[in-house]
Amino acid sequence: MSFRGAWTAVVTPFRDGRVDFGALERLVDWQAGSGIDGLVACGCTGEAATLTHDEHLEVVRTVVSAAAGRLPIVGGSGRNDTAAAVRLSREVSSLGVAGVLVITPYYNKPTPEGQIAHYTAVADAVDCPVIVYNVPGRTGTNMTPQTLAKLSGHPRITAVKDAAGAVERVTAIRGLCGMSILSGDDHLALAEVALGADGVISVISNVVPSAVAEMIRLGLESSLPAARKIHERLFPLMTALFLESNPVPVKQALALQGRIANELRLPLVTMRADLVPALRTAMEEAGAI
Repeated sequence: MSFRGAWTAVVTPFRDGRVDFGALERLVDWQAGSGIDGLVACGCTGEAATLTHDEHLEVVRTVVSAAAGRLPIVGGSGRNDTAAAVRLSREVSSLGVAGVLVITPYYNKPTPEGQIAHYTAVADAVDCPVIVYNVPGRTGTNMTPQTLAKLSGHPRITAVKDAAGAVERVTAIRGLCGMSILSGDDHLALAEVALGADGVISVISNVVPSAVAEMIRLGLESSLPAARKIHERLFPLMTALFLESNPVPVKQALALQGRIANELRLPLVTMRADLVPALRTAMEEAGAI
């Protein structure tokens, strides 16, 4: 499996406190018809932290089923308890996914040696590719390129979603190993692709999938002036979608498009009313509404 191109970290719609599987299926269908290269279910954007175990598995199963082979699906399966991450990764890997996305253990803040032991245990337990998810803003720990290089020696640890907010890491990682690099920061994705990243796992592509897919495709083809025009058009929306914690603004945006109910699970609440006009304006400028 080659992890390349524009992948959407799809939201998990809720209605009246329950997962809205009908809305989820419609989102997958829209994404599949919009040129997106793949979907990630049950990541941070999918509010995996507040899904029950059964909901988590059913969301992944639904996304795989709704995609119907039109595009590959990665299932989030990270936990800060290695034994729990191993169990969940085994279950998710059995649902027809192309790989599992495993976040760096949060709260515990393991050392590089602990990170290596954690990911090795997960990768040893599954028979599909493992994508390392480095997101220090949520975990409190930033994985070093040297740690990633050591992990790349495992035959099933093949890619990293890097959301460290530092484009120079692409060069550092590429210089140490052949691991696929997927940007985890929409506003840096094109710059990272220009430096050799293989694509993006995106939040904004929930709202404008065709534009993000085209931007990344052009970037990978080294058609940077054309890609930059799309980036510049989308940049205000990239900014607006992080006016509050993800996925609060992106769910508001999808609700403005009429695709889902604007509902989250506590401790997340809906977007502040005074911020919605700025989001709406950014969506209008991006051609999203």
